[in-house]
Amino acid sequence: MDLVSFEPATGATLWSGPTGDAAAEVAAARAAFPAWAAESVTFRAETLRRFANVVRNRENDLAALIARETGKPLWEAKTEVGAVVGKVEISINAYMERTPQRRHEAALGSKVAVRHKPHGVLAVLGPYNFPAHLPNGHIVPALLAGNSVVFKPSEKTPATGAMLVDLYREAGVPEGNIRLLTGGPDEGRALAGQEDIDGLLFTGSARAGQALHRQFADTPHKILALELGGNNPLVVWNAKDVAAAATIAVQSAFLSAGQRCTAARRLIVEDGPAADALIAAILKLIDRLIVDEPFAEPQPFLGPVIDNAAADHLQAQFLDLMMKGGRVIRRLDRPREGLPFLTPAVIDVTGIEDRPDEELFGPVLQVIRVPDFDAAIREANATRFGLAASLVGGSPAQYDRFWGEVRAGVINWNKPTNGAPSNAPFGGVGLSGNHRPSAFYAADYCAYPVTSSEAEIARASISEGLRDPNMLED
Repeated sequence: MDLVSFEPATGATLWSGPTGDAAAEVAAARAAFPAWAAESVTFRAETLRRFANVVRNRENDLAALIARETGKPLWEAKTEVGAVVGKVEISINAYMERTPQRRHEAALGSKVAVRHKPHGVLAVLGPYNFPAHLPNGHIVPALLAGNSVVFKPSEKTPATGAMLVDLYREAGVPEGNIRLLTGGPDEGRALAGQEDIDGLLFTGSARAGQALHRQFADTPHKILALELGGNNPLVVWNAKDVAAAATIAVQSAFLSAGQRCTAARRLIVEDGPAADALIAAILKLIDRLIVDEPFAEPQPFLGPVIDNAAADHLQAQFLDLMMKGGRVIRRLDRPREGLPFLTPAVIDVTGIEDRPDEELFGPVLQVIRVPDFDAAIREANATRFGLAASLVGGSPAQYDRFWGEVRAGVINWNKPTNGAPSNAPFGGVGLSGNHRPSAFYAADYCAYPVTSSEAEIARASISEGLRDPNMLED
């Protein structure tokens, strides 16, 4: 049965193709692995640099495809393509820094060497929100380390995944070392369950990550790197510039229509006039945000969410917060019937005693009012997730305390929760990951260290525990 991709902004069919065979793709990747692994790191790095150049030459085509398939504005799709290009040089630098060859002198003229080997065949499962950049963040370091890759893009963005693989091959990555598996959840589970993969690199929801963790429980010899979501807090405290704080809140909550794992889901503020002024400034800015299709002029700030099912789910979650006692400040409206456009929403959930600890993956910001900074930190940590957190305002001492006490892998000060730098590690704790940070640290899970004691001439002796040879019987 064919897999079909639709444009969220129009509902039009964009791409269709047959679902793939996980076993066949893994077998092809396994057969091609030895030759690629035998190439020098320099050779693989130069191949990936050619990939970066190929992407540069096809920037407009790739950006237009990403915009059509995800619904994100064209300007944002272009920034994603830029991140795809930038990932190559960052990954090369990271690999040299994180996996260097080392040699140490040892006794009797021998040496101790530390080098790294690729795992073999690595599966990559990509998400739909950044269908080129995020899987690319696994694929580039995996190929650089000498692995073969079987890449399954999200069933919601297969066209972007297919083009990405074509660009790798155009740059000279052998077909056997970058394989494309199209399909839905069944194909994803089949790929994860292949006996002949050596690991799986995943970006997606916490629920899917938990399922993969259970699936891999009996295979500790396989690497599993999980980059999951977050219920991220943004704390605004004694902000001197209310307009700047409101802008950071809007950027944190509504970029990519809220479909970022680092998006701010909870705005935590000190109850009182300062909170009222901040919310008023946020609403004033929301009223100016353009929600439109990717190629509209002027360019929109946000487009639709990925599909009608996602929009329906978000509306149901928003209604659930209302039924539990949430006070609507700005409604979550569906301005175009039959299409997944949603307007940015704000809801005060302070009065909900048992707030759902869920990742509302869309343009919904929940406001929580607290009496003091102690309560703000408690609220920030009132989640099973631990991906991103940000403090806007506050004193240096308060930021030091915030950094020290808040559980998250990305902690910012006077910056949005999203937009993490690629030249630093990226990952979270709790339900946000399994302690395999990606981005600059991706090299760590794409190769394993091998320690060798080496000598050019064999010398050996046993100094204790032997009988005197003169005492042995004839």
